[in-house]
This record gives sequence, structure tokens and C-alpha cells, in this order.
Amino acid sequence: MRMNEGLVDRLIRVFVGVILIALVFTGPRTAWGWLGVIPLATGLIGWCPLYTALGINTGTKAR
Repeated sequence: MRMNEGLVDRLIRVFVGVILIALVFTGPRTAWGWLGVIPLATGLIGWCPLYTALGINTGTKAR
């Protein structure tokens, strides 16, 4: 697994993930907010399986 997300992409994913998870506790209180675990995890790891499948790489190119 090589990192395929750039810094900005990762920061956005972590931010969106935290917001979605926070909605579980403060917003409409539905289980849909737990979908925020996906962008949070991919943002923290730096690797997105969908990006790999589609051949997308927003990070720096491998040497």
C-alpha cells in the first residue's frame, strides 16, 4: 500500500470525517454519521482503495 493522497486531500478527509462523526452526537443523531469513519481512516492512513482502483494519485509521485 503506497500513499496515494496528498496533504490537502488528507486534511479535507479528516475534517469531513470528524464532522460526520460529530453529527452522530450533536446533529440529527442518525447512524449515517458513522460513514465519517471511512474518510477519517483513509485520511489518517493516506491510502484510498478507490483511488487505487481508479488510478488516481493526489500525492507526490513515487521516485
